[in-house]
Order: sequence, then structure tokens, then C-alpha cells
Amino acid sequence: QVQLVESGGGLVQAGGSLKLSCKASGRTFSRDAIGWFRQAPGKEQEFVAAITWSFGATYYADSVTGRFTISRDNAKTTVWLQMNSLKPEDTAVYYCAGAPFLNRVARYYDQWGQGTQVTVSS
Repeated sequence: QVQLVESGGGLVQAGGSLKLSCKASGRTFSRDAIGWFRQAPGKEQEFVAAITWSFGATYYADSVTGRFTISRDNAKTTVWLQMNSLKPEDTAVYYCAGAPFLNRVARYYDQWGQGTQVTVSS
């Protein structure tokens, strides 16, 4: 009953910035956490960051701490991922997903968007 749609991906030079958006519709209150995951070709899926609708608590992967910022609006319609100081290794398809609680384990996220491509050139 919840639909998630990512946008904002694109091509950016190393050191640049992008801001991804995850738009949620439907019964958004049925899940308290929204997380961002990424997957590059031939690589394992990787947790990036997550946030709760209730209090805006956040959780970041070590690889992005200090560079990425996750945020959400008060209407519980949008989650953003501000990505700064981008590196070529950040290149991946980025997905947003919903879970009942704040965590970094993909199997606990049962609502997923379609993904948006982020490419960082050197």
C-alpha cells in the first residue's frame, strides 16, 4: 500500500554533489523507517543510510559518514539523501526502501522503489 519512487540520480564529477529524493505515497505510517541502499554492477548490495519518520533518527554506513546526509519532511512524504564529496566508488543504483524500524539489514525492508542511477566520474 506504500509506493516509493526515487529520483535525482545522474552523472557527476568526483568531488561533486547530488541530492536524491524518495517520494512516498499511500499508507506511509505503516512503516517508521526509510533506508537507502545501493548496488553497483557485480557488487553486493550495500546499506547507505536510514531515517525514522517518527523522530528523524538517523543511521549511516561508515563509508558515507560525514559526506552524506539523510533527511525527511514533516509531512512524511519525502526522504532526501544529500551526497557530497562524491567518489567514483559511490557509483551505483540507489534504492530507497521502507522498514518497520531503523536498521541496516536489507531483508527487514519490505517496500522498495525502482532505483535511480548515480554515476561519479574521475
